[in-house]
Amino acid sequence: MDKLILSLLIGLIAGIIDIIPMILQMLDKHSIVSAFLQYIFVSVIIINIDLPYVVWWLEGGLISLALSLPIVVLVSAKDKSSVPIILTMSIILGTLIGLAGHYWA
Repeated sequence: MDKLILSLLIGLIAGIIDIIPMILQMLDKHSIVSAFLQYIFVSVIIINIDLPYVVWWLEGGLISLALSLPIVVLVSAKDKSSVPIILTMSIILGTLIGLAGHYWA
């Protein structure tokens, strides 16, 4: 399978996993779409990048965490209780994206 299509499919799955709790909590539509798109693009980056001196299984979590920091800064201005949740989901889903990309690519 083409690496780009694979990364988009993995991002689609990760995005759905991330937004399900947001939909159940009836959060703002813009926040839900933003989170979904975040994981679509994060998965493309994670699967198509190779960080030097970083082991493959750690790359996904690190990249996802780094790319979620601007969102955390914006969210923390209004809702500090969401910050740990966003960071935790970012690390977990980023690591899972990296693992899926490594084993399925």
